[in-house]
Amino acid sequence: MIQKLREKYKIADYIIIILGSFIIGYAIKNIYDPARLVTGGVSGIAVIFNALFEVPLWLTNTIMNIPLFIITYKIKGWRFMVKTFISTMMLSVALLLIPYRPLVRDFDPLLSAIFGGIITGIGTGMVFMCSATTGGTDMLAADIQHFMRHRTVAQVLMVLDGLVVIVGAGIFGINTALYAVISVYLVTKVSDGIVEGIKFGKIVYIISDKPEEIAKEIMDRLGRGITGIDSVGMYTGNKRTMLYCVVTSREIPIIKDIIYNIDTSAFVTVSDANEVMGEGFQENINK
Repeated sequence: MIQKLREKYKIADYIIIILGSFIIGYAIKNIYDPARLVTGGVSGIAVIFNALFEVPLWLTNTIMNIPLFIITYKIKGWRFMVKTFISTMMLSVALLLIPYRPLVRDFDPLLSAIFGGIITGIGTGMVFMCSATTGGTDMLAADIQHFMRHRTVAQVLMVLDGLVVIVGAGIFGINTALYAVISVYLVTKVSDGIVEGIKFGKIVYIISDKPEEIAKEIMDRLGRGITGIDSVGMYTGNKRTMLYCVVTSREIPIIKDIIYNIDTSAFVTVSDANEVMGEGFQENINK
């Protein structure tokens, strides 16, 4: 549903970015900060500054991102960072406006790590799927990688966030840092699930004596395109047309019914497609 809105209304990207940023802001202010969980990034630095100097979270997030945006603008230009700029500003607004209402009582570190990771992962996934980030070390890593081509952005980011976590460990203790690592893992898994879940599909290969009938029924009922591939059975030497089709997971039961209602002896293989872009799936709308 979210993907269809993105495809139809370009402004939907910005609505999703704002919502995702507010979700992240809630987790930082009402889960991470009360429990003193430093999960890396500018948000982790903001937690440290708030604990040591009582600097508001939103202020640290804003001030630290200003020079990063200036550097990124000079290196990559405005178009590269417009969505990230909006996301970063909305995160600062969220940290300012969201009331302080800690979610976890007694600041239990394990519960804070688990629910902070899940909630942050949801917000991060929403921002990521719109080709944006919340700025901070994500943006700094991209800037550094511009001059260190032999390294990936992920490698640079891991070092930067690792340094922030180490500083947090030195201030709040190793146990708190280990809980923060749990949260970082959950953020990654949840956000990846949201982003990749949108792009996942199923590849269906169909070998049948009735390829035309099966293809027509699939196109009529599901509206999916099908490719016919000339193939030869190496054991029998018979030439056939193998059908190739990409569908969503929910369409697999329907496509199986279509196939076996037409040809009960059809040979079908279904495999995962880790990313699908094109008509009916993820569109190239990141403009």
